[in-house]
Amino acid sequence: MNLDLTSQEAAFRDEVGSFLEASLTPELREAGRRATSVFMDKRYSLPWQKILHARGWAAPSWPVEYGGPGWNEMQRHIFAAECARAGAPSLAPMGLRMVGPVIMGFGTAEQKAHFLPRILSGEDYWCQGYSEPQAGSDLASLGLRAVRDGDDYVLSGSKLWTTHAQWANRMFCLVRTDTTGKPQAGITFLLLDMATPGIRVRPIITLAGEHEVNEVFFEDVRVPVSGRVGEENKGWTVAKYLLEFERGGGASPGLKVMLSRVRAVATEAGLLADQAFRARLAAAEIQLTAIEIAEQRILAALASGANPGPASSMLKTQGGETLQLLDELMLETAGVYAAADQPAAREPGSNIPPIGPDAALTAMPRYLNDRAASIYGGSNEIQRDIIARLVLGL
Repeated sequence: MNLDLTSQEAAFRDEVGSFLEASLTPELREAGRRATSVFMDKRYSLPWQKILHARGWAAPSWPVEYGGPGWNEMQRHIFAAECARAGAPSLAPMGLRMVGPVIMGFGTAEQKAHFLPRILSGEDYWCQGYSEPQAGSDLASLGLRAVRDGDDYVLSGSKLWTTHAQWANRMFCLVRTDTTGKPQAGITFLLLDMATPGIRVRPIITLAGEHEVNEVFFEDVRVPVSGRVGEENKGWTVAKYLLEFERGGGASPGLKVMLSRVRAVATEAGLLADQAFRARLAAAEIQLTAIEIAEQRILAALASGANPGPASSMLKTQGGETLQLLDELMLETAGVYAAADQPAAREPGSNIPPIGPDAALTAMPRYLNDRAASIYGGSNEIQRDIIARLVLGL
């Protein structure tokens, strides 16, 4: 496998780098550097999305016909790597990377014409209504009831761990429309307006002290049937398609930047003299190299037009576990200072000096937030079951 860039790819890399250098404000760079979660605060992700949208680069994987740049797989990889290297804020994935591709693949012509431009521009900010109190990794056991009443579905129930529901004006949601037969056979995929009467959002404050996730309650909420994507009771197929995109994003560019940061901070702290620390750092680098090579193989396969398939489960698992290892190493470099909660000092533009090294500002919140990487998008155990069945034939 040849991982070297062609002259055209190198020119594209330089074009992206020049754009990022000119377009990223100091505040946006600082927000990217001090982020403590994979989900960036809307105050920073949305302005950056608007800048990218003006250039036509907000949705690297979208085809030209829907407003995307029409890039090939290598261009997308280069763009992600340059954004990570420049410290650009991440964009909210729920619209651009999740429901957008679903609407392209399963939506009506009217849904595509209405929603896709609004996703690109950021006019619609989405959240994902999947998990419930009794339906996490076993997502097919969800119970949010949707009863057909004329041209509406009437929803009653709740959703849990709903990221950014406090900011979203739209939700894509899995509902139970049939209670007979296999659980997977009675699920429907709906698009709904978060301002609909009967929807209530209650915050969940995480261990990191942040408001990122929520409970969402539905009390006789009326959703038009026109908001359904795909056929009634066929939403499980749509849901699985979406999860491939949720799990299948390239992880290596961000992990490479994080590895470099850990090595730099560890060098400054004198930890590279510790043989055990060096061994763990080397293990992380080996894992990252394996992920990067796997991503390159998948890029070659995707060039033929295939979706990620079970390979996304492998990358999701390995990427999350490598992320957690790097979090542990960064926490070790911050030492006792990582125990200090410093939310005001983390704010971009703050002139409050950190307690201890600068790495101490984000080491603990990132560590705590990234514990969820083993669970969100389907737990690692579920991913290994998928690999065992679909790849190994067990």
